[in-house]
Amino acid sequence: MSALLDTVLLLALPASGKSEVRRYLDHVDPQTRCDQFHMGPTVQLDDFPYVHLMMCIDEALEARGHARLYYPSRREPMLDPGDWGTLVCIINADYADLRDPPAATDESAAAWLFARLDTASAAAGMPRRIDGLDAGTRAAVAEQVEAEATKLRDAHRSRIPDSLDGKTVVIEFARGGPDGSQMPLAAPYGYQYGLGLLSEAVLERATILYIWVSPEESRRKNTVRADPDDPGSSLHHGVPLSVMLADYGCDDMAWLVETAPVPGTVAIQHSGRRFDLRIARFDNQQDRTTFLRDDPEDWNADEVSALHKSLASCMEHLAR
Repeated sequence: MSALLDTVLLLALPASGKSEVRRYLDHVDPQTRCDQFHMGPTVQLDDFPYVHLMMCIDEALEARGHARLYYPSRREPMLDPGDWGTLVCIINADYADLRDPPAATDESAAAWLFARLDTASAAAGMPRRIDGLDAGTRAAVAEQVEAEATKLRDAHRSRIPDSLDGKTVVIEFARGGPDGSQMPLAAPYGYQYGLGLLSEAVLERATILYIWVSPEESRRKNTVRADPDDPGSSLHHGVPLSVMLADYGCDDMAWLVETAPVPGTVAIQHSGRRFDLRIARFDNQQDRTTFLRDDPEDWNADEVSALHKSLASCMEHLAR
C-alpha cells in the first residue's frame, strides 16, 4: 500500500464542491479512508473564515466613520488584490501551528486575530494596517469583533492535534482572475502566484486535488448555495457576482498543468527552488457533490457510491 498522503491542497473555483468534498472525507470511516484514499484522519485548514473576519473588521471601522482596510463592502472585490497574498500567508501561519503548536496565552481573540492579519500582510508585502490604527479605534474594533474572533481562534486551536503522525492535512482555497484574462494570470491573481507564496514546509509535502467546473457552472452553483443568513459558513456563503467576475472569472490551473515540465504536475517556483506538485483532477461539471450539504443520514447511497469511486481514483493517482 502507498504511504499516506501528508498534505493535500484542495483547490477549485468557488462553489465547485471543495467544502463538500472536505466534509465527505471527514465522514469516511478511518480504515476505508486509509485503504482507498491513502489519507489518515484529516486536519483541515481554510482561508475563508479569515475573509469573513476581515469584513467584520471593516464593518466595525465603517460604523465608527473610519475608512475600511480590506473590502469596500461585502459585495465588492478587495480594496487591494495584494491581500490574496495575505490570505496565503495566513494559511502558512495556520499550517506552522499544526507542526509546532504555540503556547497558550491570555491575550484576547481580537488581539490574536489582529496580529495574525498584520503579520501575514507584512509577509505578503502589504502594510500592517491594523497597527496603523489609533489606540482608541483599535480597542473599539477589537471589542466589536471579539465574539467572531473567539469562534475563529477556538476553531483553529481545536484542530491542532497532539501530533500529525498518521494524519493528512487538507488545505482548501480558491484562486482565479478577471473574466476574459489571458494566461498566465498576472500576480497577485491565480494559483501560480498563490501557490508560490506557500511555505516550503507546505510545498515539500503537498499534492493537489483540483475540482474542476467551468466558471459559468461555478457562478450557477454559487447562486444556488448562497444563504444570506449564514455569511460565515464555508458550505453556504455566497460570493457576489461582481467578485465572481473580477476575481474568479477564470483560473490558471489548466495552463499550469499544460506548461509543467513534468507531466501530471504543477511547477511552482519558491525561493529559487522548483516544486513539482502532483495533481489529480476531479471533474464536477455534472454536479456530484451538492447532496453532501444535507444531513449525512439523507445522503443517497447511489450518489455516495459514485462520488466515492471517483474520489478514490483521484487519491490513488496522487499516492501512486
